[in-house]
Amino acid sequence: MAARETPAEQIERLLRSGDFLGADRVASEMLVKLPQSPIARLGRARARLNLGHYGEAAADLDAALRVAPKDELANYQRGQLDIRTGKDGEGIARLKPIALGRGPYAVEAMFAVLDICYHSDRRDEWRELMKHDGAWRKDIRSQFHGARLLAADDALAGADALVRFLRTTQASRDLRRHAGFEAAGLYDKAGMYREAFATARESHATTGDDFDLDVHMKPILEQIARVEQGERWITPSIDPVQGVAILVSLPRSGTTLLEQMLDRHPAIGGIGEYEGLARIHTELRAQPAWPRRPGDVPPAAYAQLQRTYLEGAARLRRPDAHWSFDKTIRAWRAIPDIAAVLPGTRCIHVRRSARDTATSLFLSYFQSGQIGWTLNLDTIRRMIELERRLVPRAMEVLGIDHISIRYEDIVDDTAAAATRCLSLLGLPMDERVLAPEQNPRAAVTISAMQVRKPINRGSIGRWRNYDFAFDAAWDALD
Repeated sequence: MAARETPAEQIERLLRSGDFLGADRVASEMLVKLPQSPIARLGRARARLNLGHYGEAAADLDAALRVAPKDELANYQRGQLDIRTGKDGEGIARLKPIALGRGPYAVEAMFAVLDICYHSDRRDEWRELMKHDGAWRKDIRSQFHGARLLAADDALAGADALVRFLRTTQASRDLRRHAGFEAAGLYDKAGMYREAFATARESHATTGDDFDLDVHMKPILEQIARVEQGERWITPSIDPVQGVAILVSLPRSGTTLLEQMLDRHPAIGGIGEYEGLARIHTELRAQPAWPRRPGDVPPAAYAQLQRTYLEGAARLRRPDAHWSFDKTIRAWRAIPDIAAVLPGTRCIHVRRSARDTATSLFLSYFQSGQIGWTLNLDTIRRMIELERRLVPRAMEVLGIDHISIRYEDIVDDTAAAATRCLSLLGLPMDERVLAPEQNPRAAVTISAMQVRKPINRGSIGRWRNYDFAFDAAWDALD
């Protein structure tokens, strides 16, 4: 007779199979019986990291480390979480000793540290790490970083090496995707715009997921139909929140710049692309009445979702700040979710030139499947059209306190734009917000390097380098 599987073995099996909800459930049941078990805490933390529940994962990891402070896996996972939530200094300090050691997580820790050092103002540290020998050099990811190193000294040679990596069959699809879009960026900086466009197109085609635009558009069109009839179909049934601000904009519209600006204000704590709204979105759709009959959803369900969101935001926000600033890329499609679960939220809508937005989206890396509509300019245009029909009007109809602001105005008159945003939150102007490049908080987005430079007009009108790709269908949008 086969030996019965222990809870610890069951958690590990579920994690390996990708059943993160199952692993969370088994670990939670184990903690009821063994509240101090580091195995159960760590197992649940790993499940919640994969589910995107970062705040709850942090609490479990900290509990596991209090019991077993030298546990390498717990330290590795905590370091990864620090990096994902913008605490790059803490993450590197925790991961670097693991990366330079001989333990079972040395290779993964090395690549995590290499990535964060490369994408932040730590290029010298990245170069020093690249000199170290170890098991990581036998991993195909070392070839990817080797191409990056070549690009640092010879941009075009590095771009060509990254394109060869894009076309390899040994590496993971996501790593090849990284390589392709980094090559496109290098060609773009070199003024080789047709090569950049062709490389981005190849990266989309060979590393992207199948994407059904009609399915993706359906709930957006349903919202637009209600908005255009002027129907205020959500009346909040719970108390309003205090101190929550959310960016409601398309990606690549200047959202990272605005977050880095406002995070410099002593009263505001940026919380990055917090997963809280995605969780609200998922759990609301488990309610049979949502979204057609929001009044039939029990107020207790809304209240629980609100508590979970606020608790997670509080863990990510600077302790001295009393406003959370959330730049999730989901918000523009989830305005009804905000109205129902987070009444009282202040929203900022940033709008950028449609062609500039499209150029940046098409040439940028996003995880495959995250926003699959960036695969070509036609689908990007259709999504921009929907966003412009929906966002400002939806916030008006649903009674959400908000402002709309142009990215170009943020760049051209930063003080005036910042004053408008701060006034929405009832806060006085603070000169520190005018120097976002001095923000020590890491920007965990593809805009990380751009926001380390003083505000400039370099990206305004960028689309003109790619005017060969745009047709007259774009005229009405700009």
